[in-house]
Amino acid sequence: MARDQKKMVDEITSMDEDFAKWYTDICKKAELIEYTSVKGCMVIRPYGYAIWENIRQILDGMFKETGHENVCMPMFIPESLLQKEKDHVEGFAPECAWVTMGGNEKLEERLCVRPTSETLFCEHFKNIVHSYRDLPKLYNQWVSVVRWEKTTRPFLRSREFLWQEGHTLHATAEEAIEETERMLNVYTKFCQEYLAIPVIQGMKTENDKFAGAERTYCIEALMHDGKALQAGTSHYFGDGFARAFDIQYSDRENKLVYPHQTSWGMTTRLIGAIIMTHGDNNGLVLPPAVAPIQVMVIPVAQHKSGVLEKANEICSRLKKICRANIDESENSPGWKFAEYEMKGVPVRVEIGPRDIENNQCVVVTRHNREKTAVSLDELETVIPQKLREVRDGIYNAALENRERRTYICKTTNEILKALEENGDGFVKAMWCGSAECEERVKELTGVGSRCIPLEQEHIADSCVCCGKPAKHMLYWGKAY
Repeated sequence: MARDQKKMVDEITSMDEDFAKWYTDICKKAELIEYTSVKGCMVIRPYGYAIWENIRQILDGMFKETGHENVCMPMFIPESLLQKEKDHVEGFAPECAWVTMGGNEKLEERLCVRPTSETLFCEHFKNIVHSYRDLPKLYNQWVSVVRWEKTTRPFLRSREFLWQEGHTLHATAEEAIEETERMLNVYTKFCQEYLAIPVIQGMKTENDKFAGAERTYCIEALMHDGKALQAGTSHYFGDGFARAFDIQYSDRENKLVYPHQTSWGMTTRLIGAIIMTHGDNNGLVLPPAVAPIQVMVIPVAQHKSGVLEKANEICSRLKKICRANIDESENSPGWKFAEYEMKGVPVRVEIGPRDIENNQCVVVTRHNREKTAVSLDELETVIPQKLREVRDGIYNAALENRERRTYICKTTNEILKALEENGDGFVKAMWCGSAECEERVKELTGVGSRCIPLEQEHIADSCVCCGKPAKHMLYWGKAY
């Protein structure tokens, strides 16, 4: 039995009523995920996985354009290997899952189920890098990792998730830092151009950097509810890991020296970012670049002569220029409209008997529901334009939301007032650089440091917390 449009929308909790419930409703009802008997883990269903495949395909192409090669490391890390870098193991210890049995026998050494792969890459680099001629090594892998999170949420935090992790080895600190910043720019371009998510480029504070890193760069996005989401990170390790794992190579003067290392990663939490940045009370709003279906053709009054034939003809034409599909099911047009709005299909094409008579169709863009009558002779020109309109429209809406929810504050009292009057968002405020003030601001206001933006602004001379001379402007906020 066909469901009407109103009922479909009613099945999704309003984001203003309960944002967390709205989010999980969309994950379930748009058929992105299903829960499993393994607590904290999820099934990524075909529609959700298709989004990830498109993310992976675009990113993988960008990595290869910058000279990176794909590899695949084991998922198990011997405990002795993990212990070699003290800061690193301490940082991940609370999240590690351990294998202690192999079949019916107890293992001589515990194996950690990969939470990240720095130690495995270090072991490999030690075996294959001997001379300056072997450098740089520019590697990436697409795998799953396990982190034993206490509180989980689909895509945002799950105990097993998919990601890519880049690991590179360089002759000098300058080359490694250049790589770290280059990959931050790749991530920025991907988020802004392909996912239509505006991001802030920055560096994590000493307290918040990756375990074992000298510097952690990041991109921070603001979700519709005013909370921040770390969308990607890029780490410069210096030669710390190389020294811990005794990775050395002969330089041009035939001296043994330590190389410099980086790592960088993005995960399936990007799907969560898409949902929370662009979604509305009718469901998903997908960026065209990663939408599994970019255009859905809906025949109207399909029982009438010639309608299905014309709809299929249009779909065949569109498949040559985009990811197009057709719904020939017996569900009502109203049900179909609501279904594909909920699934976030960027553009809908409606074709019925009267449209055929007029040699036209109706094109509807998902983000604003704007309807346009389009000549069938102009489809190949108009549809790419409409897809660009969707991308630009959702990017501009996300940017407007971020600008509207960004508050400039000079004291902790101003932070409290801004949040109380306007709701959650980014706070831009000055900081003296001390960890004590960083923690004190969070304790007093509830917002933590997100990043030291690469583009600095001078808001005031003194620290927002202690009043001493400020060293940096920081972005602060509540985060997922």
